[in-house]
Amino acid sequence: MSRIKRGVITKKRHKRLLKQTKGYWGQRKNVFKRAKETLLRALQFAYVGRKLKKRDFRGLFITRINAACKPLNISYSSFIHALKGLNVTINRKMLSQLAIYEPEAFTELVKMAKK
Repeated sequence: MSRIKRGVITKKRHKRLLKQTKGYWGQRKNVFKRAKETLLRALQFAYVGRKLKKRDFRGLFITRINAACKPLNISYSSFIHALKGLNVTINRKMLSQLAIYEPEAFTELVKMAKK
């Protein structure tokens, strides 16, 4: 039986991983074993970060809506509660966009909520 050499496949796998770790510090970019453990850790952080980003943006939207509600003499919580009572289903992202780019439309929503 003939001998099978695996160098080509292994080299391709190593190169693909080392290409992803370009720019890392020290051995983390050019030693396969160190690069692999660093990359796995980096990918975990990236995954968690994508989940945290959603949380951070929701907080930002709430802050923007609250800031827009203050001059109109209504609190954020009572505004949201009133909208739910009126069956207005606009998410917080869209409400914050309205508050920034369409202040008169946002003011109309607040007037509806106050009634």
